[in-house]
Parts: sequence; C-alpha cells; structure tokens
Amino acid sequence: MQESLNPTTNMKRFHTKNHDDHDEVLSDSHTRSSSISNRKCSLFTSTRFFASLFVITLFLCSLSFILPSSPSTTTATTTLNLKQTQQQGLSSDASDSGEFIKDKLLGGLLAAGFDDKSCLSRYHSVKGLSGNPSPYLISRLRKYEALHKKCGPYTESYNKTVKDLGSGHLSESLDCKYVVWISFSGLGNRILTLASAFLYALLTNRVLLVDPGVDMVDLFCEPIPDVSWFLPPDFPLTSQFHSFNQKSDHCHGKMLKNKAVTNSKVPSSVYLHLVHDYDDEDKLFFCDEEQKFLQKVPWLMMKTDNYFIPSLFLMPSFDQELGNLFPNKEKVFHFLGRYLFHPTNNVWGFVTRYYQAYLANADERVGIQIRVFDTRTGPFQYVLDQILACTTKENILPNVDKKHDIISSLGNSKSKAVLMTSLNSGYFEKIRDMYWEYPTVTGEVISVSQPSHEGHQQTEKQIHNQKAWAEMYLLSLTDVLVTSSWSTFGYVAQGLGGLKPWILYKPENETAPDPPCRRVTSMEPCFHAPPFYDCKAKRGTDTGALVPHVRHCEDMSWGLKLVDN
Repeated sequence: MQESLNPTTNMKRFHTKNHDDHDEVLSDSHTRSSSISNRKCSLFTSTRFFASLFVITLFLCSLSFILPSSPSTTTATTTLNLKQTQQQGLSSDASDSGEFIKDKLLGGLLAAGFDDKSCLSRYHSVKGLSGNPSPYLISRLRKYEALHKKCGPYTESYNKTVKDLGSGHLSESLDCKYVVWISFSGLGNRILTLASAFLYALLTNRVLLVDPGVDMVDLFCEPIPDVSWFLPPDFPLTSQFHSFNQKSDHCHGKMLKNKAVTNSKVPSSVYLHLVHDYDDEDKLFFCDEEQKFLQKVPWLMMKTDNYFIPSLFLMPSFDQELGNLFPNKEKVFHFLGRYLFHPTNNVWGFVTRYYQAYLANADERVGIQIRVFDTRTGPFQYVLDQILACTTKENILPNVDKKHDIISSLGNSKSKAVLMTSLNSGYFEKIRDMYWEYPTVTGEVISVSQPSHEGHQQTEKQIHNQKAWAEMYLLSLTDVLVTSSWSTFGYVAQGLGGLKPWILYKPENETAPDPPCRRVTSMEPCFHAPPFYDCKAKRGTDTGALVPHVRHCEDMSWGLKLVDN
C-alpha cells in the first residue's frame, strides 16, 4: 500500500532493479539486446503507469474540492504510518462522538426535542450516569411528560381546575390533579425536596408545579418539554404561600386533629406541612389510609425541607411501583436529579470555565466539601486536622515530607486537582500552602483551588445561590469526594455525581473525631426528620429496621436513607 502511494520510492526501486539486470548480462550480447528491448518495454510500461497514477492523483485532488472531506479520504493521501496514526485518533474521536450523541439523552432518561442553546447543560454534561435507569422509569417519565403537557399551566384542564380552586367547588370529573411545591429553605434543601415532590407526583399521577420563588428560574432549566413546570404568577394562592403553616385551616395535620377529614366532603385544596417541625398528625401523610383521602383532592400545596423519599418506600401502596421504577434503591436521587436539575446557561458558564481552568487536565479530581456548624468565626484547627486525617488515612491525598526536598521529574508525576468548597477560605489556604511548601512522599503533584468563600450562607441572594449551585455541580464532577455530616450541599453533589463519598463525622467538643470519616454505604441523601410510626400497628416503631433497603444514616443516627438490597 505504501509503495503505490509513494512515487519517489517506486522510482528508486525501479532504477535499482534495472541496474542489477544490466550487470548480469554483460557477457551475452544476445541477452544484452534482449535486455535492452525489455528495458525499453519496461520503461514504456512504467511511464504509462506513472502517467496513469498522475491522472488518478489529479482526479482525487479534484474530488477533495468537490466532495465533503471525510477522515478516510483525507488520510488516503498520506503515508501508511501517518494514515494508521490518524485513523486511530479519528476512530477514537468518532467513537467518543458516537457515544456522546447516544448518551446525550443519558440512556433515554432525558427527553429529546429541547433547543440545545436554551440550556447547554442538558445535553452536554461532562459526566455520564452511574448505571442505567430501568426501562420502566423511562416509560413512566415519558407518560408523565405527556400528562404535564396536557395539564400544565394555561392548558384547558389547568384553567378549569384553577377555576374550581377559586370557587371552592369541585367539578364532577377532573382530568388533572396537582401538587404544588412551595419554594422554601436553602438551595440544597430545595433541590432534595423538589426531587421528593416530583417522585410523589409520579406515584400519584399528579402534575408537579414549582413555585419559582425568588431565583428558581435563574438556577434551573425547564426539565419538561413544551410546557413549563413553573407555577404561573397569577395562581390564586401564591400570596398565601409564605403564611402557610400548621395552624392554617387547610393544613392536613390540623384537619386530622379537628376530625375535618371526611370522604363525603373533599376540599379543593389541602396544605401539606412536611417541614422538620411537623407533628404526629402531619406525619400521617406517610400512611396509606391518609393517601386514600388525599388522592381525591385536586390541589395539594407542599412545603418541606426534608428529603422524604425513604419514607415513601415504607408505604405498601407505593411498594410495587417503586420497585419497578428503581430496582437499584440507592440510585433514586441520582436518576431523578439528573433528569430534573440542569443549570441555566449563566450557571453553566461558572461550571465550565472553572472546570476547564482547574480540573479538566488532572489525572484525578478530588472534591472536599466543608460545612462547619460552629457559629464562631473560623477556620478551626480541629476541622483542618480532621480533613487531613481523613484524606491521608484513606489515601485520598498523600502526606508531605517536611524533612527532605524531594524533586520529582517534571511531566511524569501523577496530578491530583483538589476542589474545595466552604464558606471560609482558611482551610483551602492552609492545605494549598502545605502542598506548595513541601513535596509529597509519593511524588504526586497536588493543586488546590476553591471557587468562592462567601463568609456565611445567603439563602435569598441570587448570585450566592448561582455560585452554590455551580459548586455543587462541580463537586459532582470529581472522581473522589469527601463531604460533611448533615450537609444537604454534599448530598446533592454525591447524588448527582453517582458517588459514594467519605463523610466527615460531626466534631464534638472542638475535637477532631477518631476515626475522622467513613465511606458511606449508599449515594442516597439522608432523610433528617423521618416519622417513627407504624401506620398499620398504629404505634411507634424503628422505621430504619422495617425493610432491608431503608436504613439509618451514617452521619445522623436517627435519619433514614435508601440502600441497595
């Protein structure tokens, strides 16, 4: 193949062969004359060959201007070695491109049909899924999207149901029922509770509508094709959202206390108070008997700061459906989160610029999320000691050698990029300086960065929440993750990234715990305030010991989390 593509090489070999033939026939004139004749013939044949080759080359060159260039036609004009090298690279690129195009819908989890430019993060995520969603989950999401399109804001069904809401009377037949998620609490809590509300809507064939609050539109792209999931601004109860509490007349818990829940009289709306301070009556939401009543109510208004999905898995009426949706119980939030939460283009700009600048070129990316519940001004030495003890003991980061100047050869050392997130910059500065001032005992090169240090949580500040959302997403793109106990910020990062982090135990008495951390058994978030009630037996019970896939959390002994069977 190479000879036919290299005329110079062919010409040299042609002349060499003719010279050898001439030496061999000097003693035989007959042979010589025959040889001369043969040489003329050979020369004529070769000339004709090169003329043909020249014409073919011109023809191929002309095609390169007329037809679109492809990898195969481009490499066909190079030498064999270069061709093989380029084809390997192009094949790899083509394979990657094919996988990207195939995986941009995340194995069917995402719906097609969105405009790429309107939400760049949706189809261009850096990281794929951890495992495959079940075919049943994918089919149910498509059915939900069809329901949402039929019942979403300003559709005929929506307008009719809103009219009933205003009048207080129910129409004889309702095609659509709704659960309204009220924007409440910090960003990490909002993401977890919104996923919880969506799963509840999926299980009860309701349409989820999202209160945009002060910044939800600036943080998240629309996840449903064609119709918005945001509650319209003219919704009649919006002005009451802030005042909804356990004393509200239509609060489910209060209605149970007052024995106002009857099958004969169904209200047009019910308020569900599922905040951490909810009482025993409010918690009866997680009993099947109450779900039978709630199923008749067209509008459910939900306020919560809890990831309550683990308790849905304890309800017999939902058990089979949840088993079909999520055969792997520890990936519920992973799949729901990757379906629902896509950063807006502004936030995506924060993510991509930082990732390319600080993380993309490292051999390994390590995320360290620090949440300190000490109300005094940090940084605190005991927190730093705990971080270093955890990361070095678990071989996440190397120790440093303070006695020797070890200089590793440039370009051959493994690089680790450490992404730290904290409201305080002190921990980042100390760890960065340590790896700058001393060599690592392993020869690894460690870079340490922190995107922001806001000082304190600013829940209602738009730019603060945009940065927080970007940092959660960046943490999800790491290979190894360390998080803090009780932190919903860390829960979101591990869930979106499909990561089982090392979780830092909550310090007591200003002392670093020993052991400092442990690897979690599941990537699922923790339900911090679950009910401890057996609905069937009507008595208190340990709800973390009822089924194999709902267990107590590593960082909060009374909390509940999903684990794989």
